[in-house]
Amino acid sequence: MKLSQFKFKLPDNLIAQYPSENRDECRLMVLDSKTGEITHRVFKDIIDYFEAGDVMIFNDTKVFPARLYGNKEKTGARIEVFLLRELNIENKFWDVLVEPARKIRIGNKLYFGDDDSMVAEVIDNTTARGRTLRFLYDGPHDEFKDTLYALGETPLPEYITRPVEEWDAERYQSIFAKNEGAVMAPAAALHFSRELMKRLEIKGIERGFLTLHSGQGNFKDIDVEDLTKHRMDSEEMIVDEELVDMVNEAKDNDHNVCAVGTSVLRAVATAVCMNGHLMTYEGWTNKFIFPPYDFTVCNSMVSNFHLPLSTMLMMVAAFGGYDNVMNAYEVAVKEKYQFGAYGDAMLILR
Repeated sequence: MKLSQFKFKLPDNLIAQYPSENRDECRLMVLDSKTGEITHRVFKDIIDYFEAGDVMIFNDTKVFPARLYGNKEKTGARIEVFLLRELNIENKFWDVLVEPARKIRIGNKLYFGDDDSMVAEVIDNTTARGRTLRFLYDGPHDEFKDTLYALGETPLPEYITRPVEEWDAERYQSIFAKNEGAVMAPAAALHFSRELMKRLEIKGIERGFLTLHSGQGNFKDIDVEDLTKHRMDSEEMIVDEELVDMVNEAKDNDHNVCAVGTSVLRAVATAVCMNGHLMTYEGWTNKFIFPPYDFTVCNSMVSNFHLPLSTMLMMVAAFGGYDNVMNAYEVAVKEKYQFGAYGDAMLILR
């Protein structure tokens, strides 16, 4: 398929700047991919579409405060540093993005905090904006991480144009976030409140967890028209035996398996066997999913409404069918659904 096939007109006022007041009370569009039929509900009604024995798979990654602002030595120029991942614990090496990148060269020092108490040195250029930093901190690793994170803020996507607020640290995080490593929240999971999770449990709907640390690559512009030539950044993921047993038993007993979010869908597609069952997996994935694609594990998925030309939109279109999904997005714009990480949600049934 071509990149241009995923372009659509999205008014700025439909990109959510704030989440719904209550997690489970955003709008929910339900798309039946067999018929193309669309139903409009409230998110907490999602329970009506699942029965005892069905499985919902969640991503339990935890977002860390990845965006910092520092000053360059001598000039005092303000520099944004976006932490991607820690490369070496002992030497405190971090893979980061910097902005403006043209000002930051190997050997430069950056100072963070009101008293400039945190210092980092640029030791390598990795990409146009990418750098490797060595933080010059004398103290235990846990203390270093706590100090570093205290200087950071919640890494809201750039399409959320307002300043970060204190409560974003809670709302840009799922209630079951556990394994730290993401700089992008699994947005579909943000709609699940404690009350909804309890109702699902009472109904007998199983919940399983995997971990995929979503990175900035999800927001990277695709610069090729032919999608077969696009390469995704690699993301770390774990699918353990407990989830594998739960999902495979559900499949063998003809129960539904639902992927909550595109990160879950990507992880499951990475860890699928030739026979359509799930297998354990620990490592990295750079799987790029776009139509057509044969999904063999999950027969439903939850996803937010994604921005034009995004890899997440392409994955949703692969799952629900290109024509179905693009038509649903047209309806969503017309009905003024909210898009993005803090926006409304879609349930796709197959």
